[in-house]
Amino acid sequence: MKIQANNIRPGMVIENEGRSWTVIKTQIVQPGKGGAFIQVEMRDVESGTKTQSRWRTADTVEKLDVRQIDCTYLFEDESGYNFMDKETFDQFFMPVDAVGEKGGYLQDGMEVVIDTIEGKPVSVQLPQTVVVEVIQADPVVKGQTASSSYKPGMLANGMRIMIPPHIEAPIKIVVNTESGEYVERFKG
Repeated sequence: MKIQANNIRPGMVIENEGRSWTVIKTQIVQPGKGGAFIQVEMRDVESGTKTQSRWRTADTVEKLDVRQIDCTYLFEDESGYNFMDKETFDQFFMPVDAVGEKGGYLQDGMEVVIDTIEGKPVSVQLPQTVVVEVIQADPVVKGQTASSSYKPGMLANGMRIMIPPHIEAPIKIVVNTESGEYVERFKG
Protein backbone atom coordinates (compact mmCIF):
# COMPACT_ATOMS: atom_id res chain seq x y z
CA MET A 1 0.00 0.00 0.00
CA LYS A 2 1.47 3.35 -1.04
CA ILE A 3 1.56 6.14 1.55
CA GLN A 4 2.96 9.67 1.49
CA ALA A 5 6.40 9.98 3.07
CA ASN A 6 5.17 12.51 5.65
CA ASN A 7 2.82 9.77 7.02
CA ILE A 8 5.70 7.41 7.95
CA ARG A 9 5.65 6.63 11.68
CA PRO A 10 7.98 4.64 13.99
CA GLY A 11 7.07 0.93 14.09
CA MET A 12 5.88 0.82 10.47
CA VAL A 13 7.52 -1.58 8.03
CA ILE A 14 8.27 -0.07 4.63
CA GLU A 15 9.93 -1.26 1.44
CA ASN A 16 12.95 0.67 0.18
CA GLU A 17 15.37 -0.42 -2.57
CA GLY A 18 13.80 -3.91 -2.64
CA ARG A 19 14.29 -4.58 1.09
CA SER A 20 11.96 -4.52 4.12
CA TRP A 21 12.78 -1.93 6.79
CA THR A 22 11.35 -1.27 10.26
CA VAL A 23 11.07 2.47 10.97
CA ILE A 24 12.85 3.46 14.20
CA LYS A 25 12.70 7.28 14.15
CA THR A 26 11.32 10.00 11.88
CA GLN A 27 12.02 13.72 11.70
CA ILE A 28 10.47 16.28 9.36
CA VAL A 29 13.03 18.91 8.37
CA GLN A 30 12.00 22.31 7.00
CA PRO A 31 15.10 24.06 5.68
CA GLY A 32 15.11 27.82 5.08
CA LYS A 33 15.33 27.27 1.32
CA GLY A 34 13.61 24.55 -0.66
CA GLY A 35 10.86 22.11 0.26
CA ALA A 36 10.45 20.16 3.45
CA PHE A 37 11.67 16.56 3.66
CA ILE A 38 11.41 13.67 6.10
CA GLN A 39 14.48 11.94 7.48
CA VAL A 40 13.87 8.32 8.51
CA GLU A 41 16.12 6.06 10.62
CA MET A 42 15.31 2.41 9.92
CA ARG A 43 16.54 -1.15 10.51
CA ASP A 44 16.69 -3.93 7.88
CA VAL A 45 14.26 -6.68 8.88
CA GLU A 46 16.52 -9.51 7.65
CA SER A 47 20.06 -8.38 8.46
CA GLY A 48 19.43 -5.95 11.32
CA THR A 49 21.61 -3.19 9.82
CA LYS A 50 20.58 0.42 10.37
CA THR A 51 20.41 3.18 7.78
CA GLN A 52 18.91 6.61 7.21
CA SER A 53 16.97 7.82 4.19
CA ARG A 54 15.39 11.10 3.14
CA TRP A 55 12.27 11.71 1.10
CA ARG A 56 10.41 14.83 0.10
CA THR A 57 7.18 15.00 2.03
CA ALA A 58 5.12 14.57 -1.17
CA ASP A 59 7.00 11.38 -2.26
CA THR A 60 5.30 8.01 -1.82
CA VAL A 61 6.69 4.85 -0.22
CA GLU A 62 5.40 1.27 -0.01
CA LYS A 63 4.04 0.33 3.43
CA LEU A 64 4.14 -3.43 4.08
CA ASP A 65 1.47 -5.40 5.90
CA VAL A 66 2.79 -6.88 9.17
CA ARG A 67 0.68 -9.56 10.80
CA GLN A 68 1.19 -11.35 14.10
CA ILE A 69 0.35 -15.06 14.33
CA ASP A 70 -0.07 -17.05 17.57
CA CYS A 71 1.99 -20.22 17.11
CA THR A 72 3.27 -23.28 18.95
CA TYR A 73 6.92 -24.31 18.69
CA LEU A 74 7.17 -27.94 17.56
CA PHE A 75 10.80 -29.01 17.02
CA GLU A 76 14.17 -28.20 15.43
CA ASP A 77 15.62 -30.06 12.45
CA GLU A 78 18.29 -29.45 9.78
CA SER A 79 16.11 -26.88 7.96
CA GLY A 80 15.47 -24.75 11.07
CA TYR A 81 12.80 -24.31 13.73
CA ASN A 82 9.33 -25.70 13.04
CA PHE A 83 6.16 -23.95 14.22
CA MET A 84 2.41 -24.52 13.94
CA ASP A 85 -0.19 -21.77 13.47
CA LYS A 86 -2.65 -22.24 16.37
CA GLU A 87 -5.59 -21.04 14.28
CA THR A 88 -5.12 -22.87 10.95
CA PHE A 89 -2.83 -25.70 12.18
CA ASP A 90 -0.49 -24.99 9.22
CA GLN A 91 3.13 -25.95 9.91
CA PHE A 92 6.10 -23.90 8.70
CA PHE A 93 9.76 -23.45 9.53
CA MET A 94 12.08 -20.52 10.12
CA PRO A 95 15.83 -20.71 9.43
CA VAL A 96 18.18 -20.70 12.42
CA ASP A 97 19.68 -17.30 11.46
CA ALA A 98 16.20 -15.68 11.30
CA VAL A 99 15.45 -16.73 14.89
CA GLY A 100 18.95 -15.91 16.20
CA GLU A 101 20.08 -16.50 19.79
CA LYS A 102 16.46 -16.67 20.96
CA GLY A 103 16.33 -20.18 19.49
CA GLY A 104 18.19 -21.51 22.52
CA TYR A 105 15.20 -20.71 24.72
CA LEU A 106 12.61 -22.48 22.53
CA GLN A 107 11.02 -25.48 24.27
CA ASP A 108 8.63 -28.09 22.85
CA GLY A 109 5.04 -26.84 22.98
CA MET A 110 6.06 -23.24 23.82
CA GLU A 111 3.56 -20.60 22.73
CA VAL A 112 5.17 -17.81 20.69
CA VAL A 113 4.11 -14.93 18.44
CA ILE A 114 5.51 -14.88 14.89
CA ASP A 115 5.64 -11.59 12.95
CA THR A 116 5.00 -12.05 9.23
CA ILE A 117 5.45 -9.62 6.36
CA GLU A 118 3.45 -10.39 3.24
CA GLY A 119 2.94 -13.93 4.62
CA LYS A 120 6.66 -14.60 5.20
CA PRO A 121 7.74 -15.20 8.83
CA VAL A 122 10.46 -12.72 9.84
CA SER A 123 10.77 -12.73 13.65
CA VAL A 124 9.78 -14.62 16.81
CA GLN A 125 8.54 -13.11 20.07
CA LEU A 126 9.14 -15.45 23.02
CA PRO A 127 7.49 -15.33 26.44
CA GLN A 128 9.19 -12.83 28.81
CA THR A 129 10.75 -15.63 30.91
CA VAL A 130 11.47 -19.35 30.57
CA VAL A 131 12.41 -22.09 33.04
CA VAL A 132 15.74 -23.79 32.23
CA GLU A 133 17.84 -26.30 34.17
CA VAL A 134 21.39 -25.46 35.23
CA ILE A 135 23.56 -28.46 34.28
CA GLN A 136 26.94 -27.06 35.31
CA ALA A 137 27.92 -24.35 37.79
CA ASP A 138 31.46 -23.18 38.36
CA PRO A 139 32.69 -23.31 41.97
CA VAL A 140 32.44 -20.19 44.08
CA VAL A 141 35.69 -18.22 44.32
CA LYS A 142 36.75 -17.68 47.94
CA GLY A 143 36.06 -14.15 49.08
CA GLN A 144 33.02 -13.54 46.88
CA THR A 145 29.97 -12.16 48.62
CA ALA A 146 26.55 -13.59 47.83
CA SER A 147 24.90 -10.21 47.28
CA SER A 148 27.09 -8.66 44.60
CA SER A 149 28.90 -11.35 42.64
CA TYR A 150 27.86 -13.95 40.11
CA LYS A 151 29.56 -17.03 38.67
CA PRO A 152 29.35 -18.66 35.21
CA GLY A 153 26.83 -21.46 34.71
CA MET A 154 25.85 -23.75 31.81
CA LEU A 155 22.17 -24.28 31.00
CA ALA A 156 20.57 -27.43 29.59
CA ASN A 157 20.09 -25.59 26.25
CA GLY A 158 23.88 -25.10 25.95
CA MET A 159 23.85 -21.38 26.77
CA ARG A 160 26.15 -19.86 29.37
CA ILE A 161 24.87 -17.21 31.78
CA MET A 162 25.95 -15.61 35.04
CA ILE A 163 24.19 -17.08 38.08
CA PRO A 164 24.32 -16.29 41.82
CA PRO A 165 26.85 -18.24 43.92
CA HIS A 166 24.15 -20.23 45.79
CA ILE A 167 22.86 -21.88 42.58
CA GLU A 168 24.30 -25.36 41.95
CA ALA A 169 23.55 -28.01 39.31
CA PRO A 170 20.98 -29.52 38.82
CA ILE A 171 18.53 -26.72 39.72
CA LYS A 172 15.88 -25.08 37.55
CA ILE A 173 16.01 -21.30 37.22
CA VAL A 174 13.94 -18.59 35.53
CA VAL A 175 15.77 -16.70 32.74
CA ASN A 176 14.73 -13.45 31.02
CA THR A 177 14.54 -14.21 27.26
CA GLU A 178 15.22 -10.60 26.21
CA SER A 179 18.42 -10.01 28.18
CA GLY A 180 19.49 -13.62 28.82
CA GLU A 181 19.91 -12.85 32.53
CA TYR A 182 19.10 -14.87 35.65
CA VAL A 183 15.79 -13.78 37.24
CA GLU A 184 15.17 -16.18 40.14
CA ARG A 185 15.25 -19.78 41.28
CA PHE A 186 12.26 -21.74 39.92
CA LYS A 187 9.68 -22.34 42.64
CA GLY A 188 7.82 -25.41 41.49
